[in-house]
Amino acid sequence: MTAASSARQILTRLHEVMASRTHTQAKLNQVVELIGESLDSEVCSIYLLREGMLELFATRGLNQAAVHVTRLGVGEGLTGTIAQNIETLNLAEAATHPEFQYKPETGEEKFHSFAGVPIVRRERAIGVLTVQHVDPRKYEEVEIEALQTVAMVLAELINNAGLVDAEAMGDRAEAQSGQEVISGLKLVTGLAIGKAVFHQPRVHIEQTVAEDIEAERERVYLAFDRMREQIDNMANQAEFGVGGEHEQVLETYKMFAYDEGWSRRINEAIDSGLTAEAAIERVQQRTRMRMREIQDPLLQDRMHDLEDLANRLIRIVSGQLGTAAQKGLTQDSILVAKNLGPAELLEYDKRRLKGVVLEEGSLTAHVVIVARAMGVPVIGRVANVRGLVREGDEMLVDGDAGKVTLRPSAGVLSAFETRFARSREKQAAYAKLREVEPFTRDGERIEVMMNAGLRDDVGMLAMTGADGIGLYRTEFQFLVSSTLPQRERQARLYRDVLDAAKGKPVIFRTVDIGGDKSIPYISSDASKEDENPAMGWRALRLALEREGLMKAQARALLEGAAGRELNVMFPMVSEPWEFDAAKEVFDHQLAYLKKRKHQLPSAINYGVMLEVPALAETLDLLLPRLSFVSIGTNDLTQFLFAADRANPRLAERYDWVSPAIMRFLRRVVQGCVGHPVNLGVCGEMGGRRLEALALLGLGIRRLSITPAAVGPIKELVRKVDTREISEAMAGWLANPPENLRAELQAWAEAREIDVE
Repeated sequence: MTAASSARQILTRLHEVMASRTHTQAKLNQVVELIGESLDSEVCSIYLLREGMLELFATRGLNQAAVHVTRLGVGEGLTGTIAQNIETLNLAEAATHPEFQYKPETGEEKFHSFAGVPIVRRERAIGVLTVQHVDPRKYEEVEIEALQTVAMVLAELINNAGLVDAEAMGDRAEAQSGQEVISGLKLVTGLAIGKAVFHQPRVHIEQTVAEDIEAERERVYLAFDRMREQIDNMANQAEFGVGGEHEQVLETYKMFAYDEGWSRRINEAIDSGLTAEAAIERVQQRTRMRMREIQDPLLQDRMHDLEDLANRLIRIVSGQLGTAAQKGLTQDSILVAKNLGPAELLEYDKRRLKGVVLEEGSLTAHVVIVARAMGVPVIGRVANVRGLVREGDEMLVDGDAGKVTLRPSAGVLSAFETRFARSREKQAAYAKLREVEPFTRDGERIEVMMNAGLRDDVGMLAMTGADGIGLYRTEFQFLVSSTLPQRERQARLYRDVLDAAKGKPVIFRTVDIGGDKSIPYISSDASKEDENPAMGWRALRLALEREGLMKAQARALLEGAAGRELNVMFPMVSEPWEFDAAKEVFDHQLAYLKKRKHQLPSAINYGVMLEVPALAETLDLLLPRLSFVSIGTNDLTQFLFAADRANPRLAERYDWVSPAIMRFLRRVVQGCVGHPVNLGVCGEMGGRRLEALALLGLGIRRLSITPAAVGPIKELVRKVDTREISEAMAGWLANPPENLRAELQAWAEAREIDVE
């Protein structure tokens, strides 16, 4: 039996039950009998949310005396877990699950297998539908899909009968008034002020059972055609310059829109007897449940793209097309949404859209890449923001700190506006330094370079006056691509980047994927087992294992830099032999191109990222073979302190300006003395003024930082006497003070150097 035919048979009989004139309790009693009989389950039960508890409303197989007596909290037991997580459970042996609880009044001790699905209304679980069986067995996929279909129809019945609390149905309580500050994840930096605008009202499906399956199928076909036309038009009208990784994002997005597998699943749901809207919603619910099971952040982001497309399709098929973008923004606005797809963001008037606040979102999400290209600050992971804010509320978005202020008081708003104006003034002052070379007061020339990862980032070289690109993250092209980028495509990107740099140096870091930057089309058995991805099978380790990947990138870089100087940097080098193995790949590709009389780079410089502390112990052996060393302070810090930088409890615990870090970096600096090696720092540390001051005191003369930090660091450099700060640092590190950061701040204040 197929999923469609099984669900259709149940739906046909369920429709008869719903159309009957019996009271609601009798209908629920009939429903559990129907499902239990159809799925050959001794037990079928319906729990509904009443007064914050899941109450047993109807059952076949459990003790009838437990009906309206057995109650579970949300999150309590298997049933409560399903409601809390809005997820499906399918267990051959229920008692093995860590959340299992036994309720003696139900008489369920003889049943082993258990499956349950949430009954969802307006994105909230209002109940749970469960089945149980004496024999230990997992329910088939076809049975689970039938349960999910029935749960959708039950949600309609429950809504019409008013069986659960209004709050449980998702009716938002009156929003709070007064100022509130909430925190989230920094996705795109910047400051913004505007009025809250909800991206879209949720489409509420009022009819789930189809009267004419072919008519519903035709509605879906027409909706798909219209949606694809919209996506094509938006991709053609994107207005932030030619080229850039956002174009690849949109191409991947289009690939989902034309995916036949997705449309086939929706058609199968229609075959089961659902309306077009309900069929899309059922497939969407399944996607959400898959998202909860996926640990890979990139795959989660791909699932968000599908969620975005499903929302668009359901609005088209239902005729409820009113989004904030289509209505038009009438004032400076902050967009509020659960999540957002890249195409949806492009629909907004960029003159009015000042910021975005999401309940979900991640650093690798496609919408973040597009927002960065648009220059729109974004904060994600802001819990329950749609429940806390009202349409039209004043909002302050601090993308630098990852904070959102709702309904700010007059004083807070005034202070933020002053800060905003001061930020614009500072940016204007920094812009004037664009053509000014960063010499210190004692005449030392400091190289201030910038980090990049997108083709469009290179344009910031001219805007900031950076000396070059000290770190070009080549993995971004791999992360936003649905398939492994072909060698020709890679070479074209590298050529375009060098063209845009207009002769300024660019250091290309070979691909750093794996670990927490996993890619579905490149998998490694070793990386799948990593308990700590940052310290696992990633970067150069993975690239050397995937010989074809390394060869393709090596030749692409050599071809892309034909006739020009090429700077190549290998990440996560732990021992000298790893550098030698990576360089050998380049040497072989160079010989291959030379033999075929291809144009070669005019010069090739090789370097390493020092981010694994072990490399510092053998760096003297490797230095004669290197042109440059870049200290990667982000990973280095977490490795030195054994502290995951993604762990919020540890993020602020270990200070970059601590004797441990400073002494380690000083030892590296001293180890490079006497070698013709360019030593620098790339990472967030060098872009902070106080930390940059400390690095200058250690003898670091090259910094590679975010484009936004170039101006502030150039301004700082021109106020520093390196002899003075070097002498002070030597004293502090010989006899470390209790708070080195405070000492640095006091030293800077005494010389009227702003390090904030």
